[in-house]
Amino acid sequence: MFRSRADSNIVYKCTVRLLEDTDILECEFHPSQKGKYLLDYVCQQLNLVETDYFGLRFVDGMNQRHWLHMAKSIIKQVKDSSSILFSFRVKFYPPNPLLLKEEVTRYQVYLQLKRDLLHGRLYCTPNEAAMLGALVVQGDLGDYDPAVHVGNYISEMRLLLRQTEVIEARMQEVHALPVDEGGVGGQQPADAEITFLRISCQLDTYGVDPHPVKDHRGNQLYLGINHSGIITFQGSRKNHHFRWSEVHKINYEGKMFIVHLNYPEKKHTVGFKCPSGAACRHVWRCAIEQMLFFTLASSADASVISGGGFFSWGSKFRYVGRTEREILQGSSESRGNGTANGEGGGPRRKASSVPATPSTPMNSGAYSSLPRSTHSAPLGESLDTCNGCAMMSTAIGSNNAGTSGEGTHHFNDYYFRDSFEHSSSESQLTNFGMEAANRGPEESSRHSSNNHTPSKRALTTFQASQNDAAANSGQPKKFNIFKAFVPSFLFVCFSLLFLTVLVLESDWPLLKKFRQWPEMVSLHYHYYRPLKDYMRQTVARLF
Repeated sequence: MFRSRADSNIVYKCTVRLLEDTDILECEFHPSQKGKYLLDYVCQQLNLVETDYFGLRFVDGMNQRHWLHMAKSIIKQVKDSSSILFSFRVKFYPPNPLLLKEEVTRYQVYLQLKRDLLHGRLYCTPNEAAMLGALVVQGDLGDYDPAVHVGNYISEMRLLLRQTEVIEARMQEVHALPVDEGGVGGQQPADAEITFLRISCQLDTYGVDPHPVKDHRGNQLYLGINHSGIITFQGSRKNHHFRWSEVHKINYEGKMFIVHLNYPEKKHTVGFKCPSGAACRHVWRCAIEQMLFFTLASSADASVISGGGFFSWGSKFRYVGRTEREILQGSSESRGNGTANGEGGGPRRKASSVPATPSTPMNSGAYSSLPRSTHSAPLGESLDTCNGCAMMSTAIGSNNAGTSGEGTHHFNDYYFRDSFEHSSSESQLTNFGMEAANRGPEESSRHSSNNHTPSKRALTTFQASQNDAAANSGQPKKFNIFKAFVPSFLFVCFSLLFLTVLVLESDWPLLKKFRQWPEMVSLHYHYYRPLKDYMRQTVARLF
């Protein structure tokens, strides 16, 4: 509220990397400016009106990724980062990008999907990968020309995570064939990009940024969150699909990400163990934002949501920005002069359609209750513990399978990569630091003290007791808040400890239901059992 003149003159510099890594923006902001200012500035430079589908991502000092919060101060969110580097990304993938009103918005979604295909997040079969790669080639190079496109010309382009000569040959074949023969020849670059979007949005991994988790058996899974709900993958196979209409509540406890489901027959609770508490909070925030964006009628209906776990107090989240339904309602007023059909023009031109309502194509069955915690290796140890390398290791056989020796090729190049993209790309630019135009002493934080006032009845009783004591002894007694608070606090702590031990150690059938609560399961494996083992070892050493 009150800022000094010196603080208002401080200017911080940051770098925003766009969806094509060769394009960057140099931006400046003041300490008081919030995340929405920076996102609006970037979208203004890109001529974007539908800004709610996009966000800015950054990596903190602990190598944990975050989305820049629109309603919080920029500098306070990146204060732990050694450099101020943001990545402009699609945050909410529209269910059908072909029906977006603005073609410049579709083009940015196209660039994001190209990036997802390159980094292995857009998982697909070899034939689909060859088709998508050929469409990118058609959009960049145009129709196949034997005089110009000689040799293995596709090898000079980076399209897939690990493209082999076999898949490159298949791309060249599709690129050379006309459309009526199953190829892409004859399409205009804008039409090729439209076809690319149409195929991509039908894939199971569309809009999925896989988060590494483990199930109750310790198996490595990858959790994806998009417009349709929460999806789990194991290897190249999709295991579960929890629709948003079936999700009743989402919370977390320590490293455990917990989803409460409502089915017609009964309620279910499923849990997944994340590599760290910070990663679990990030997954929880992503899931809450995706669910609210695609399900709420209005952002005014969004309330403050807490993590909900016993050991997760203070973890609260408030949704900021428009929801998808609000974008649908206000899309006709965004520019007012777009008249082209959404199918007819390329993503760089305007269109008049609007995003479709999210669909949930799969049916999900019943799932087990919350799995127990398992021992999880920290990030950065191996491929199975998600250090930024390939996630899906299931080999995909080529069309030439069956041959042996040098002629045998397997398409084991299409994997999920984990959610820490900074290890390969975002953390490479380390020379962009925080720079202040006018450096001065840091502003000291002001903390206001809370005044606790007793009620009138309590105050009257207290004064009466003081007067009685003064009349009897002639010397008034001073009220000691320490003696009044400590016994009550100790009594509550010992009561909770007794009840916890009773629930966890007793075999009483009436307490079985409480022992199966996700919070009690997490408390047992994360806190109670390690503390119990430590006390047992300490007592054994003493005696």
